[in-house]
Amino acid sequence: MGQVSYNHLIDLNRYSTNQWNDMLRLAGEIMRNPRIYENSCGGKIMGTMFYEPSTRTQMSFQSAMLRLGGGTIGFVNPSVNSSVAKGENLKDTAKVISGYCDIAVIRHNLEGAALAAAINADCPIINAGDGGHLHPTQTLTDLMTLKEEKGKLSGLSVGVCGDLKHGRTVHSLIKALSCYKNNRFVLISTDSLRIPEYIVKLLEDKCADYIEISSLDEAFLNYDLDVLYMTRIQRERFESQHEYKNQADKFILNVKKMKKAPEKMIVLHPLPRINEIDIEVDSDPRALYFKQANYGMYIRMALILQTINYQLNPDNIPLLTGEHNSGLECRNMKCITRTEVYLPKSFKKESGDFICEYCEEKVKAIPHRSGVQSR
Repeated sequence: MGQVSYNHLIDLNRYSTNQWNDMLRLAGEIMRNPRIYENSCGGKIMGTMFYEPSTRTQMSFQSAMLRLGGGTIGFVNPSVNSSVAKGENLKDTAKVISGYCDIAVIRHNLEGAALAAAINADCPIINAGDGGHLHPTQTLTDLMTLKEEKGKLSGLSVGVCGDLKHGRTVHSLIKALSCYKNNRFVLISTDSLRIPEYIVKLLEDKCADYIEISSLDEAFLNYDLDVLYMTRIQRERFESQHEYKNQADKFILNVKKMKKAPEKMIVLHPLPRINEIDIEVDSDPRALYFKQANYGMYIRMALILQTINYQLNPDNIPLLTGEHNSGLECRNMKCITRTEVYLPKSFKKESGDFICEYCEEKVKAIPHRSGVQSR
C-alpha cells in the first residue's frame, strides 16, 4: 500500500545535507537568472490541497510553478469548496487529485497528514505543513535566507523565540540546522510552550549545543545571536481560548529590545505575525522577514524542478519503515491516524520506546480485549 516513495518531500531529514545544498545552489541560480528557467515546467500541472488557511505558502508555490511555465489546480477551504465537505477521506482526495497532476502540495491541520497522503498518491507529494509537526519547505526558505544573508549554515548562534511547542517551522528548522556543524540553539519560551521532547532528544542525540531560557533580554546579553527566529503564539493550536490568552503577548520584539540585540543579528519570522514583532521594527535593516518570504518562492521553484525531474534521488525508500503492531495505537489526538482510521499504523522502536511514524509522538502499548479493536 503506497510503498514507492515517488520523490516525495515529507520530512526534509529523509534527504542528505548535500542534497539540501544542491537545492540551495539551484535556488540561487534561479533567483539570479530567472529567464533561463521560465519554461522548465511547460506542460506540467501542480495540484494544491490546502486544508488550512495560507497566504505565503500557497501563493509562493503557485507563483513558483507559474514562473516555471507550469499550471496549477487545487483547493483551499475544503469544508466549503471541495468533496471534503461531503465527507471524503484523505486517501480518496489524494488518490484522485494525484491523477490529475504531476506534483501535489498539501497543507493540513493534522500531524502526519502529508505522509498519509503520500502513501496513497500517484504523484510526488510535498508537505507544506502538517499540524504542529513539520514544515520542510519553510525550512528550505529559512536555510536559503541564512545562506544568502550569512553566507553559511554552520557555526551559527540561533535564537528561537515564541511558541516552540506547536511551531512546526521551529521543529523543522532545528532538525535541519542540527545537521550542520557547530550550531548553537537558544530556545526562548514559556515553560508551557517549551520545545517538544522528540526535538530535545534529537538535539541530545546529535550532541548539539542548546539551552532553554525564558527571556529575550537574556538571549541578547549572553548568547551573541547571529539570528533571532521569532514565531507567533498560534491560536489555532490551543485547546481553548483561555489557554491561548494565557500565553499570548509573552514575547514581543520592539525597538527598545532591538537596541540591546547584537548588530550582526538578523531577525527572521515565518509569518504571519500578530503582534510579536512591533511594526516599528520593520525599518531596522536587521529585520529580514519580508525578504525571507521572497526567498521562499525561489527555493520552491528549485524544489518543484528537482521533484518533477526526480533529481532528489530518494533511492526508493519505503514511506513506512516501522513495525505494524496491532497492539499499539497513537494517543496523540492531533495525529492523522486518529481520524483516518484505515491508515496502517506504523511505529519505530528507539531506545525501548515506540514512536508513531506519522506524528513522531511516543506511544505506549494499549492492551486489547479478545476480539475488540482499540479506538
